[in-house]
Amino acid sequence: MPDNEVAGGKPRHPGAGRGKARPQPKGRQVDGQALAEIRTLLGPGPRRRDLLIEYLHLVQDRHRGLPAGLLAALAHELKLPLAEVYEVATFYHHFDMIEDGAPAPAAVTVRVCDSLSCALAGAERLMAALAADVGPGVRVVPAPCIGACDKAPAVHVGQRLIAHADAASIRAALVAGETTPQPISHRRLASYRRDGGYQLLEACRAGRRKPEEIIAVLEQAGLRGLGGAGFPTGQKWRLVRQQPAPRLLAINADEGEPGTFKDRYFLETDPHRMLEGMLIGAWAIEAKSIYVYLRDEYPGIRALLGEELKALAESGLSQGLEIELRRGAGAYICGEESAMLESIEGKRGLPRHKPPYPSEVGLFGRPTLINNVETLHWVRDIVERGAAWFVGQGENGRKGLHTFSVSGRVKQPGVKIAPAGITVRRLIDDFCGGMAAGHRFKGYLPGGASGGILPASMADLPLDFGTLEPHGCFIGSAAVVVLSDQDDVRMAAHNLMRFFAHESCGQCTPCRVGTEKAAALLGQPRWDRPLLSELSTAMQDASICGLGQAAPNPMLTALRYFPEDFA
Repeated sequence: MPDNEVAGGKPRHPGAGRGKARPQPKGRQVDGQALAEIRTLLGPGPRRRDLLIEYLHLVQDRHRGLPAGLLAALAHELKLPLAEVYEVATFYHHFDMIEDGAPAPAAVTVRVCDSLSCALAGAERLMAALAADVGPGVRVVPAPCIGACDKAPAVHVGQRLIAHADAASIRAALVAGETTPQPISHRRLASYRRDGGYQLLEACRAGRRKPEEIIAVLEQAGLRGLGGAGFPTGQKWRLVRQQPAPRLLAINADEGEPGTFKDRYFLETDPHRMLEGMLIGAWAIEAKSIYVYLRDEYPGIRALLGEELKALAESGLSQGLEIELRRGAGAYICGEESAMLESIEGKRGLPRHKPPYPSEVGLFGRPTLINNVETLHWVRDIVERGAAWFVGQGENGRKGLHTFSVSGRVKQPGVKIAPAGITVRRLIDDFCGGMAAGHRFKGYLPGGASGGILPASMADLPLDFGTLEPHGCFIGSAAVVVLSDQDDVRMAAHNLMRFFAHESCGQCTPCRVGTEKAAALLGQPRWDRPLLSELSTAMQDASICGLGQAAPNPMLTALRYFPEDFA
């Protein structure tokens, strides 16, 4: 709508002068001042529908929320129905709606992670202590996993991560006004290149390496997708390469599974190893554009990647490729690949029905290669060292390396790069310094919130794809949460189901209603086993995506392997 159609802050009624007109048009009116602010925030660039979430972040960052008047102006500027803007804004947890006349949220939001690892470390007690006295202009809210399980209990004060938080450290950060992300000391482009970085990429582009050769090495190494699904990487690259151009590449850096923080580790310490793998993947499939989707809980990494992507462009290494860094908004479901694509397109993160698969019809309807951060991290090492090097790293009959995110009742939690097929017993003893003082090993989650719970008596199972499924579990993203004799498995399963109920996208009834009903049932003094079993079957058989299909795993395995907790 041209500017001259907004007069006095209200659009002229199109029916004026043609018979009896309403006093004003239907719907929320666009305020001229709000429209001017939106145009200033968006700048002179094109108004793209797929950037809606980025635009919402601009408003949220300025106002600590989304004022209704500015949403109306944004809808007007993008030529979108206001309902469409609202449905996106209300879908994501990190957006706060501000209705007309309502005050903005508090100046500082303290988000206390209440997922399992942090719950074990006393998140509930911390929430209670903060609620008693946190000071004016501050709100305290529970938050699902923020990707710092090795630093439990973990808290965000504004955008600043407080590791091993207590009430005193949080209040100290508030008094000091420390609410912005801490700078991350990481390996920069110059350092990475001195160590041979980007030589493989340059060899590929110079024709000394061929796409078929690179793909074959990845296939021989058996590298699989390390975001959780485990699809063979080389095969995925080959499938996308066979599709008609233009082809796209999307990087999934939205690790939201409770217990998982490996991608954070790789991006904070050696981001260019992933970026080189990304550029090699784009070269191999002849991608036109690259989209990096990063979870909003990692603001420091967002700043880091912005700097390093700029350095890549200035060095000429990106060779004119369009590389966009997209910011999530707090939705676990967007770790599911098709939900991530929907979010990149500026929509709600609702998983798509498959087929067609993203390799055929992906982002913006184009064939899309989707890879996880850790998967791309290994590309350079595997190609330079050879497939045999990677294959030879496993044990107990397995092949390759896994990056385990270990948290819970161990002395030394953190990221542990270990042979595929390692047992959790050896992982705890040889990589984590043993159990924490005063704790005796009771059980473990081998694959994060959705991977199930196994007892200590099954601590010698090889941890790898395909080894845990016969026992009702899976390795997923290799997020290992260790439980001790001081932990209640009932509490753990209930905590995990509350997480799934909170994070269900709501698209399909079995997941939306099933997770909520299961969470309520798990909160009862006695669990109704027949009803839980029936409910689990419905969720597993009828849910659209892996969230609803895998959500029953913790409660089913708890009932199966920990009868003493239900006596």
